[in-house]
Amino acid sequence: MSKRDYYGAPQAPAANSLVVAGAVVVRDEFGRVLLIERTDNDLWALPGGAQDIGETTREAALREVAEETGLTVEITDIVGSYSDPRHVIAYDDGEVRQEFSIVFTARPVEGRLRPSGESRRVHWIRPEDLDSLTMHPTMRMRIEHALQERAEPYLS
Repeated sequence: MSKRDYYGAPQAPAANSLVVAGAVVVRDEFGRVLLIERTDNDLWALPGGAQDIGETTREAALREVAEETGLTVEITDIVGSYSDPRHVIAYDDGEVRQEFSIVFTARPVEGRLRPSGESRRVHWIRPEDLDSLTMHPTMRMRIEHALQERAEPYLS
């Protein structure tokens, strides 16, 4: 299934669902950020995805990292919550989602990088190389907030 993100766009379709999701800024011992190239929109992004019934947002984030990257990680902090209604995601099945995303920080524990059905490529990216990647502005903002190592979580 493909998707298209809109942020503050007048032509964006109206949201018809609200989904809780978790994303994770995983940093290695060199300070690099773990990113995936998504198969549904060809953009670079943090690993993460929707929370399933019966799991916490934290559990969803950990599961999604493992599924999309092959790594087991340990959550270390929270970057913030992102729920701006101007950001909607339109799927080709007609769902238009206003996402409610909790973004965590984490460190790798074990595993080997590998792509999945949702991630075409999985790479450790140096912060100074982030600008060279094609990424949605809302994803870039989340990563920037994490790299700032704010004293308080971002709340939208």
